[in-house]
Amino acid sequence: MKLDAAVTVDPGRAPSLAAALEQAGYDGLWTTETKYDPFLPLGTAAGATSRLELGTAIATAFTRSPMVTAVTAWDLQRASGGRFLLGLGTQVRAHNERRFSVPFPEAPARQLRELVLALRHIWGAFQAEHGLSFQGDHYRHDLMTPFFDPGPIEHPRIPVYLAAVTPTMYRVAGEVADGVHVHPFHTARYLREVAVPALEAGVERAERSREDVALAASVFAVVGDAAERAEREAFARLQIAFYGSTKTYQPVFEVHGRGDLTDRLRRLMARGETEEMAREISDDVLGQFAVYGDTWEQAVREVGERYEGLLDRVGFYGTCDGLATDAELAEIARCFRSVS
Repeated sequence: MKLDAAVTVDPGRAPSLAAALEQAGYDGLWTTETKYDPFLPLGTAAGATSRLELGTAIATAFTRSPMVTAVTAWDLQRASGGRFLLGLGTQVRAHNERRFSVPFPEAPARQLRELVLALRHIWGAFQAEHGLSFQGDHYRHDLMTPFFDPGPIEHPRIPVYLAAVTPTMYRVAGEVADGVHVHPFHTARYLREVAVPALEAGVERAERSREDVALAASVFAVVGDAAERAEREAFARLQIAFYGSTKTYQPVFEVHGRGDLTDRLRRLMARGETEEMAREISDDVLGQFAVYGDTWEQAVREVGERYEGLLDRVGFYGTCDGLATDAELAEIARCFRSVS
């Protein structure tokens, strides 16, 4: 497995953080689209690193046209010397419509599939492999004059990762993606029993190989002395409760016979009772989502045992966003290398 770090970071801090992660031995840095633009920090990080892969986890898919996304990805691939990974996700309807003020498709998985095909067509046109002539149900791209054509680059193959929770999205990823961003709200059992079989169905439909699609995930970790574990446990309970209140994510609970949790969490969320939401996440539920350890070495070993044969890339959720010190980030990488 490759070791990744996911982070919410502004462009000014990204170079120093990326350089430190590269020096520590991390394989990838992924940026989120939350408080900051997901692409700009990677542009500044590219010049401060030479080996670290740089990707979005995720950039929202439907808030930009395929051409806008394609040009940005092309620029980052050029700037990084071929180290860019484009991670896309649908986001939920409310954020598309009420935060970004864009329409949310009635069939998001189908439109996301077409978007990936459009991106690959556009990149092929940039690389002078064919003219720009894409016509789909949702996107049309057939005008490209030399003034607007960025031209070929040395590494034109940009891997596309898709965020997935539901079986439908895993099937789409199996058909058209190079990788899957496994949502932090997951369990190893859900991956084995639901997600991977759906992914393999998509792979088979597209006549591809399962090895063509990498799985990358962030995992909750409850690590440290009593005080540190208490803080990280409280954080994990609240995050799991927050994610679990979303109806789309209910199938993850259902695999463990806890589908009723989603409705209870939704009612508490509507009333703003966040402390009660966290208390709904019992120890046995938390144990399905999080790994434990007195030390990071123990947590790393548990990740290896739990996700053997499942994940190709892994990171610990929230460690770059305040849940771990710089020394701990380096320790995680050291433990990962020694255990691997």
